Amino acid sequence: MRPITAWLAAAIALANPSAAVAGGAAGFTLVNDSGAALTSLDIRRSPNGAWAPLVPAISIGARFKSNFADPDCAFDIRASGPAAKVWAGVNLCGADTVRLKLDPSGTPWVDYD
Repeated sequence: MRPITAWLAAAIALANPSAAVAGGAAGFTLVNDSGAALTSLDIRRSPNGAWAPLVPAISIGARFKSNFADPDCAFDIRASGPAAKVWAGVNLCGADTVRLKLDPSGTPWVDYD
């Protein structure tokens, strides 16, 4: 590869990290480790895509195998209901298991397996 072509490819990959990961997001297991029952889980491309249904409801500790696939990597996951929260910027590229968690103050975060 010529030096200018290699530099250009590297610049594109840095400007658009999802393009650097072949295949993007593909099936993953979602685990509710939030300590609360979650209802109406929706997903969107982060930060401003259209919300789409992901899981109708998921009880505390339950696992859900998703067949979700998208060429991008970063997504927001939103739970409606009494424990309404948004897990922002969840990286689904290469993720086998995504654990939705809440810290003691109620701030959402994720852990990956």
